[in-house]
Amino acid sequence: MHALKKNRPLRRIVLASAATVSGMVLLLSLKPHTSPTVATASTKSPVSSSSSGAPGTGTRTVTGDTVQTRWGPVRVRVTIKSGRLTDLTAVSYPQDNPRDQEINGYALPQLRREALAAQSAQIDTVSGATYTSDGYRRSLQSALDSAGL
Repeated sequence: MHALKKNRPLRRIVLASAATVSGMVLLLSLKPHTSPTVATASTKSPVSSSSSGAPGTGTRTVTGDTVQTRWGPVRVRVTIKSGRLTDLTAVSYPQDNPRDQEINGYALPQLRREALAAQSAQIDTVSGATYTSDGYRRSLQSALDSAGL
């Protein structure tokens, strides 16, 4: 028998080289995540509007603190009517790339529903959106604290 057919060293070299080149191409094709923009502090009061009347009545809109997460800033605005949480809006959240948009496309509505149902910031983390969920909770809690709830 021929020695090349018995051990096939050339075939192994070719396969190992192809695997190495493929791995390098995949590694180099990864794009680093863009760094988040720096959030600027607003001189405006976090309470956007308030209606007159007895304490605990009327509608107020309060914006929470900007929470810096690993993937970007998260900030929540809440609307409170008669001491109850009636609306939540994510003012800022990571959306720099398609993956951020995909994650937050399903995470933010779920976080909003849970917070409205719980009437607090004691909500579960959305699977796959851990950093956004944490930032959302912390910003929501700061808004609720500012509103006195």
